Amino acid sequence: MKKVLLIILPPLVAIIIFIIVTIILNKSANQGALQVTSIPKSKIYLNGKLLGETPFCKCEQGNMLEIGEYTIKLVPLDNKLNPFENKITISPSVLTVVDRTFGEGGLSQGSIIDLTPISDKKEAQILIVSFPDKANIYLDNNLSGTSPLLLKNITESDHEIKLSKEGYKDKAVRIRAIKGYKLESIVFLSINQDLFSASESALPELSPAPSVSPTSQSQITILSTPTGFLRVREDATISSLQIGTVAPGEKYELISEQEGWFEIKFEDGKTGWISSQYAKK
Repeated sequence: MKKVLLIILPPLVAIIIFIIVTIILNKSANQGALQVTSIPKSKIYLNGKLLGETPFCKCEQGNMLEIGEYTIKLVPLDNKLNPFENKITISPSVLTVVDRTFGEGGLSQGSIIDLTPISDKKEAQILIVSFPDKANIYLDNNLSGTSPLLLKNITESDHEIKLSKEGYKDKAVRIRAIKGYKLESIVFLSINQDLFSASESALPELSPAPSVSPTSQSQITILSTPTGFLRVREDATISSLQIGTVAPGEKYELISEQEGWFEIKFEDGKTGWISSQYAKK
């Protein structure tokens, strides 16, 4: 009997372990991880619900987030600083990283990094989007172009992305390219206060002038974008809440415009703001 047990037991244990691992992997296939850091410490809200405080990582297997789109909001414990709010995507078995350094006015900076599967499993891609745009992008100290920029056929390894734009502080982000995925890095640049006088009026503004130019009824057409879509925001600022997306080729009624922004109207009567860089009258 003992000999029979010795023969049967090891394969049985192996089968049980295999079943347990399979169940865990199947559960995590519909989940993704989220890491959030900030300076100073902040409360984290996901779709309006308090998730915790920074530093935060929902990264353990079986205790991750369901895949899908979320609205993340960081509220600094220092109430003199404005909250940060943006859309993020949680992808299966992938870590999404949100980092934010808060400052007054245009002195905040940060990044959002996530991965999206692509059809070619032998290729690695990197998409860099910056606010403001048209920043010079250096990949491993080599100038590669200006943002927004999609880089293809990237070596699967660790890389450094550095963004540089006149009037703003350089921002470096460490990333790892993975075959079969497009790494999307959204980078928020901080104004270089040292280049301007101490007077707040001398600092450049990230948000456009508040005056709105009414326009006669006309249409705008959405142009091609590196991401295949264009974000629609609640107000004409890059820090405003994203309320939807529009696709290249679509046409919308133009309600008003500010420098760098178009206000458009949807069929249901709702309005929102898009970057004029990716639309034409």
